[in-house]
Amino acid sequence: MVTVFLPVSPEVAFDYLVDPVNRPAWQASLKAVEDVEGEVGLGQSWTDVTVPGVRPRMRTTAYERPSRWAETGTWRGVTAELTLRFTACGAGCSVEVGTRFSARGAYKAVLPFLPLAAPLAARTDLKAAARELGRS
Repeated sequence: MVTVFLPVSPEVAFDYLVDPVNRPAWQASLKAVEDVEGEVGLGQSWTDVTVPGVRPRMRTTAYERPSRWAETGTWRGVTAELTLRFTACGAGCSVEVGTRFSARGAYKAVLPFLPLAAPLAARTDLKAAARELGRS
């Protein structure tokens, strides 16, 4: 689990973080987001265009504004689940990140490494989001 403080209310943080259009501004692994289908909310889907060239298809699987949001991404034999929990905290909010991974076939070989990299990436990305939100 990773928790990061953001200098805005849970509502503002939620709205910013869950909109895929905003993701390339704060998620270091993303070049772009393409093929967005649906409005921001439960069931919305899109394709992440990542720096390494992986293009997972993403879908919002939980949308409980402003407290909880989750997505699932699939690429070939790998599935990644990300959950964000938002809690009011002083003059802002804390965002707690949870991740879970599964893999099939030959992709099981990468499974032990994904949980090691995810917390560092999540912390770095949320700190970038905090900087972006602090500017507004």
